[in-house]
Amino acid sequence: MKLHWSPSAPFVRKVMVAAHALGLADRIECVRSRVGPTRLNAELMVDNPLNKVPTLVLPDGTSLYDSRVICDYLDALAGGGLVPVEPVARWRVLRWQCLADGMLDVTILLRDEHFRGDGHRSTAHLAAYAAKIRACLDAMEKEADALATAGLDIGSIATGVALAYLDFRAPALEWRQGRPRLAAWESAFAEQPAMVAAPFGDEVGTKFAFYAME
Repeated sequence: MKLHWSPSAPFVRKVMVAAHALGLADRIECVRSRVGPTRLNAELMVDNPLNKVPTLVLPDGTSLYDSRVICDYLDALAGGGLVPVEPVARWRVLRWQCLADGMLDVTILLRDEHFRGDGHRSTAHLAAYAAKIRACLDAMEKEADALATAGLDIGSIATGVALAYLDFRAPALEWRQGRPRLAAWESAFAEQPAMVAAPFGDEVGTKFAFYAME
């Protein structure tokens, strides 16, 4: 399998953490694919017309995207393990994944807005994005005890990656303040072997102009 990949992309990291957790990482060839809102990658667009990473290309040429579809495929390929079968637990885990993925989407929008030049940056948008992120974090804090007892699943992976991305790209938000249970959970979850095996990274010396970001 071929994965269109970037070391700094949060949804790519989510897929790779899932792959390591399922024992499938060694079956994935990671192909560096640079993309951005106006940075089109012709090779990637052959496999994904949306021009987004992650995109997984199967041996028969079938392309899968986005991260939720890819993780679901990997879970099925491994015989399950990341998504509970029991209905109540299943919906809870999938809801956690949706909340974490949504917070990632807003964090990326926040970062994009910060990259706008003077006269283009919207303080109203920045405030709204930050408020949404705080609301997501507060919801996660309320469920931190449940996360701690749930173990390793797609909901906890998505949540762990989303929180790590805040540290990576939005440390000024200081998300741990006022959220001791979530902070304690994240600190422990970050030591999971699958999380350690797939860290965030930046290419040394690489700088991106507005809307030429990864």
